[in-house]
Amino acid sequence: MLGWNGTFLNIDLSKSKADAEPFDESLALNFLGGRGFAAKILWDTLKRGTDPLSPENKLIFATGPLTGIGLPNSGKLVVASKSPLTGGYGDGNIGTWAAVYMRKAGYDAIVVEGKAQSPVVLHVKDKNVQFVDAKELWGLGTFEVEEQLKNRYSRSAGIVAIGPAGENLVKFATVVSQEGRAGGRPGMGAVMGSKNLKAIVIEGTGQIPLAYPDEMKKLAGDGYREVLAKPLYGFWKRQGTMSTVEWSQENSVLPTFNYRQGFFDKAENIGGFAMEKIKVSNRGCPQCNMTCGNVVKNSEGVDTELDYENIAMLGSNIGLGNLEQVSTLNHIADELGFDTISLGNVLGFAMEASERGLISENIGWGNFEQVKALIGDIVYRRGLGAVLADGVRAAAETIGKGSSDWAMHIKGLEISAYDCHAAPAMALAYGTSSIGAHHKDAWVITWEIKAGRDTYDGGKVDHLIGNQLVRGGLFEALTVCRFPYNSLGLELDWYLKYLRAATGVEFSLEQLNQISERILALIRAFWVREYGKDWRRERDIPPTRWFKEPLAADGALKGAALDYEKYNMMLSAYYMKKGWDERGIPKKSTLSKLNLAEEAQQLDSIVKLEE
Repeated sequence: MLGWNGTFLNIDLSKSKADAEPFDESLALNFLGGRGFAAKILWDTLKRGTDPLSPENKLIFATGPLTGIGLPNSGKLVVASKSPLTGGYGDGNIGTWAAVYMRKAGYDAIVVEGKAQSPVVLHVKDKNVQFVDAKELWGLGTFEVEEQLKNRYSRSAGIVAIGPAGENLVKFATVVSQEGRAGGRPGMGAVMGSKNLKAIVIEGTGQIPLAYPDEMKKLAGDGYREVLAKPLYGFWKRQGTMSTVEWSQENSVLPTFNYRQGFFDKAENIGGFAMEKIKVSNRGCPQCNMTCGNVVKNSEGVDTELDYENIAMLGSNIGLGNLEQVSTLNHIADELGFDTISLGNVLGFAMEASERGLISENIGWGNFEQVKALIGDIVYRRGLGAVLADGVRAAAETIGKGSSDWAMHIKGLEISAYDCHAAPAMALAYGTSSIGAHHKDAWVITWEIKAGRDTYDGGKVDHLIGNQLVRGGLFEALTVCRFPYNSLGLELDWYLKYLRAATGVEFSLEQLNQISERILALIRAFWVREYGKDWRRERDIPPTRWFKEPLAADGALKGAALDYEKYNMMLSAYYMKKGWDERGIPKKSTLSKLNLAEEAQQLDSIVKLEE
């Protein structure tokens, strides 16, 4: 087997045991890697109904056949598990040297189960695995932990770690690496914390097995040069994703005051051009020449890495228009191990609850000091913070009084930074994302605005499905960053060439789409298996606010709202085109065509499948 190492590393923390396990080539050809491997492992090895924070849950760090190779933006891994936030499949990708060194150590995935008796660090150095006492690291922030571990092992080691948010089982805690790279929005950090696993340190010295190494070397060099030659490259290096603030403001999709508005009167203070005035450097993931992380000095004089999502959610969504202060909140979140998107969402929810008099706490919009104090309460589960630590869905269920209507989540995952009062295709992308309301699986809003945002037609559904196959399927399985393709226009043909040079297998785009369909169908089956008879199509529908509360305040689209009946028509069209039934469950024939007949039989015993 070339391109893949052909080996998973299985870790049982309860027994301090590590076993290398070979996997069959058919798994690689059918699921590629990354998200594909994670979904298949969870389906095959996790008992239905497992408590996500129990020792029995699996935490998976998975790479793909292009990960770690010296080609554009290949320093990525997927971290996945059953989510404590949503109760379904959860994952995220993270740029880290741990991905590169995992491959060089000879593993395509590390699968962790059990719970250590006391905090540990897992140290993987090629074939040697050690379980190292980490009591002195417990309680420390992610930046300090990584620094201490680099001093202990190697400055070049790949390290992923959790902060106090993961230790205290905050359900939107993430896994963090390299002072700001974070992944696993649906609580992967909490799963790691539930296992008493503070960090994983990976050192690998081997070579990734390639079918055509000379050809790959040339292709990789050509690919890097092609990225540099793209017309948008210069502006990207200046602002990265931060230019999206101005774009979102212009198009009334910038989340503001808990998604009540799509327009923020202080947007120019937190946008890309404001960022350029205080920018000091760029950061990027391993093997990347796009370096999307813009580093600025925050209000406390500390270097902080910014991108659009964290600025929108910790800025406009909570009414904070001071970029240095927003940067400080982002730095605190990364250090504590919070997902910045979900954090900004629950903060906005708390502010609205305060404004409506539903809670006793006074938390004003844009109040920087109050927000900092509340973040401390969330991470240590004090008072209102204990309620918010379980996410906005759970908080709304606790507070009640109609707050579920403006609890901005889908399937329990807080919505990322695009208001969809007037963007039905993007709303459907959120509704059908594999992990809950996240833009990673499909980002169709720029296309939709050009195509016409008022329509609810089959063309939008087709475009969304195609986008999901590439972003949520192919790139998550390969496992490499989507930005060269998505933001600069690097053609998909490059990835077909890379895949052939790595594996020796001549995949067509049609075959890769089929693999993506298989992965996404299996993930949907996992959700349905876990929810059982409680599964219903309403879980694919956005919050009531977007339908019944028109877009407020200034902006070109003031008064806009989604049409509930038309959205449901789009959802039904989506299901039909995917080969799913009206409940949003893949049909038995669909799963069989995707070579998932055995999985279909298992699912049929839980929720009767349509033929």
